[in-house]
Amino acid sequence: MRVVLAEDLFLLRDGLVRLLQAHDFEIAAAVESGPELAAALAELEPDVAVVDVRLPPTHTDEGLQCALEARRERPGLPVLVLSQHVEQLYARELLADGSGGVGYLLKDRVFDAEQFVDSVRRVAAGGTAMDPQVIQQLLARQAGDDRPLARLTPREREVLELMAQGRSNAAIAGRLVVTERAIAKHTANIFAKLGLEISDDDNRRVLAVLAYLDHGR
Repeated sequence: MRVVLAEDLFLLRDGLVRLLQAHDFEIAAAVESGPELAAALAELEPDVAVVDVRLPPTHTDEGLQCALEARRERPGLPVLVLSQHVEQLYARELLADGSGGVGYLLKDRVFDAEQFVDSVRRVAAGGTAMDPQVIQQLLARQAGDDRPLARLTPREREVLELMAQGRSNAAIAGRLVVTERAIAKHTANIFAKLGLEISDDDNRRVLAVLAYLDHGR
């Protein structure tokens, strides 16, 4: 599996390269700036891109902007964002795309190698890997009573956040210590309240929900 990695801090970039190589990933390129990332994504066509949001030369949002542009040129390109910050506008744009795997992890909340490697693999396979804090910040903007999210019960919101992390119904049931049948019922209620068609595809349904919430602002 070929990876393009973008991280401007040398020690972190080198550590990520070694970690991924130790788990049988091929590093197609490891770059430190926005222009280098744009070129690598265009020329190398990797299986997945792992990018920091803030890269030189301006240290604002080059990494995410490059990833979004690359997905426009190559729809479905799997992208895992690894950042210290939640850039809400661009995170929503990435999620609302609806094609290909996406992930958004916060650097200070990646606690072990297996967690990170599993996230890369999940995104490369077309799934989602979302940090719970990212989801909470994205959904928090929907708190007004006139918005669709207000129709959900606290438990349904909890289920939605876990769904958005890419978890299956069985995994959510285990996390909440309830039956899988109960989660299926909550899921059906969520989609009914948000006016969305029910889907058996966990990743596509999560992206659909997040896209709907985004456009419903």
